[in-house]
Amino acid sequence: MTSGDADPGDRGETGRARPTSKDVARAAGVSQAAVSLVLGGKWRGRVAEPTAERVRAAARDLAYRPNLAARNLRLGRTRTALLVVPAITNEFYAGVYTGAARLAATRGFGVVIYPSPDGIGPARDPFDSARAALDGVIASSMTADALGAIHGDALPLVMLDSDPEDRPDAATVNLDIADGMRQVTDHLLALGHRDFLHLAADIDSWTFAVRARTLAAAVGGVPGTRLRTVRAPLTVTGARSGAQRALSGRSGGRPTAVVCDDDIMAAGACKAVRGLGLTVPGDVSVTGFDDLGLASALDPELTTVRLPAEEFGEHGMAVLLALLSGERPVARTLPVSLVVRGSTGTAPV
Repeated sequence: MTSGDADPGDRGETGRARPTSKDVARAAGVSQAAVSLVLGGKWRGRVAEPTAERVRAAARDLAYRPNLAARNLRLGRTRTALLVVPAITNEFYAGVYTGAARLAATRGFGVVIYPSPDGIGPARDPFDSARAALDGVIASSMTADALGAIHGDALPLVMLDSDPEDRPDAATVNLDIADGMRQVTDHLLALGHRDFLHLAADIDSWTFAVRARTLAAAVGGVPGTRLRTVRAPLTVTGARSGAQRALSGRSGGRPTAVVCDDDIMAAGACKAVRGLGLTVPGDVSVTGFDDLGLASALDPELTTVRLPAEEFGEHGMAVLLALLSGERPVARTLPVSLVVRGSTGTAPV
């Protein structure tokens, strides 16, 4: 069967066999090789423009659709990418998937989303052989040793929200997390806050380590400031418990600003403040990270760092497609922005 031909048993909704590349060639008065070049986008310099247009017109008139399964078999590709994320229930990773899948669809690729069973820990191979079932992997917020079972030795790999030094052989796309944390700190310092609590996610990953280092450096560079850190689970309940312990019964004064690693943790911090009979932001200002839908559902609405999740996924897929085309993309870092809402205010006297 010629590449791009429909299977003899492949019939359309009318019951008639779908047109083949041979039919297109016959209608356009060209060879099947010319049809393959034109419809595969490789005709320039090899097929004349009028001929190429004649082929495209014949394909349109016949409602010809290439047999992707046959073409992929010839190329030795599945046109499938795997997106590995810590959790599929998190709104941010849903956005990453949406962006990646949207771009992939324009290139005839599909995206399979796969949550690592152990969060950022090692992800088990979801296939009998990932190298046989996939063309490449996009891994978000993962450590290098977490990808051993999936990456193998042959699959192109794009790392998202990960340390560029962690996997030198992989392409990297990151968000400017450090700048986001600096924007948060500058905003709170400008409001007069000098006593900070960092409600840090109890997760050992590069992205949260960047938050902690940047906040410590930014606060430490201003005389008369203090920073305390409490690690808590990345849940509303866990964050509430951690913040409540830190905000009550401590000597030396209560923090006036709680900087949270995530919007979910910020929701827990707000509950802790109110549970102690205090107000946000009158007594304690609270900030988050991500700008999830939750941020504008809180009362007051949450000051947070907006991360462009869908754009992030699109860039990750674009880099993977470039790798599959034989290119070597450079590392990319996408900008983030601070969204100021009602949860932050002037530091109390």
